[in-house]
Amino acid sequence: MAAIRVSEIIEKFSLENLTPEINVAAKKVKEPDINRPALQLTGFYEYFDSHRVQIIGQVEDTYLKTLDTDTKAERYNQLLSCNIPCLVFCRGLYPDPELLEMAIGYDVPVLRTDKSTSAFMAEIIRWQKVKLAPCISIHGVLVDVYGEGVLITGESGIGKSEAALELIKRGHRLVADDAVEIRKVSDDTLIGSAPAVTKHFIEVRGIGVINVKNLFGVESIKETQSIDVVIRVEEWNKEREYDRLGTNDEYIEYLGNKVVCHSIPIRPGRNLAVIVESAAVNFRQKKMGYNATEELYKRVQENMARNREDED
Repeated sequence: MAAIRVSEIIEKFSLENLTPEINVAAKKVKEPDINRPALQLTGFYEYFDSHRVQIIGQVEDTYLKTLDTDTKAERYNQLLSCNIPCLVFCRGLYPDPELLEMAIGYDVPVLRTDKSTSAFMAEIIRWQKVKLAPCISIHGVLVDVYGEGVLITGESGIGKSEAALELIKRGHRLVADDAVEIRKVSDDTLIGSAPAVTKHFIEVRGIGVINVKNLFGVESIKETQSIDVVIRVEEWNKEREYDRLGTNDEYIEYLGNKVVCHSIPIRPGRNLAVIVESAAVNFRQKKMGYNATEELYKRVQENMARNREDED
């Protein structure tokens, strides 16, 4: 099961570690959601997800200040004894020395940030959902083309990497080559990224490995990208009938999510990079409500109606 180390959370959000004695690398978070333990600080533990990151904001801190010393110590003890992964104070709030001392005893990291509670919650939930999302790895190339995530798949040696290189030269951005990690962050969204080992690299047969970031600059790469359309490249087969009008959308499924898929036959003379660009623009037009196939069909019908009127 995927997990995030608390040390990664500290590094990602530049959190201040108020309990450096604790080994934060050994502490792990396995759920993307967070919890504000307001009810728990009142003593209610009938339903409490202790595996989540616990966040203290202005409301919780104000309530704690109304408690006497003994009651406050009791509430701290109840919360910290639940084996929570970490406790984060927002808005620059500073915990009581008693809490820090008890946290060290219970081996619970206490962290601090100057960000507002709502802003920090939104950021960490979004980040954790991506990090902890169900993930698969497939063979292909993922490129950001005009803001649309285009996943190019096909057999090895068919020209996927060469097409990606041409797209990069035309101003588009590489996300991943050869291996693409796909994460399901929601029922509607798949996010693709490159494995850490191959990030920013492209392998071009006859040339070798190219570092796209160093060769074309930082504007030529992107860390993550939603997968909006799939281009499946295959050898031209004259026995097969290919869709010429695009009247019926094809789909491919990853992790239970369907993505629009186009099968593109390749033979000498076809510019795959231009085809990928056109597919991305056409997909964007459809999202904006324009469908070229429907427009063509409408024109044909109007032309046939005019011809019938002329004949009459």
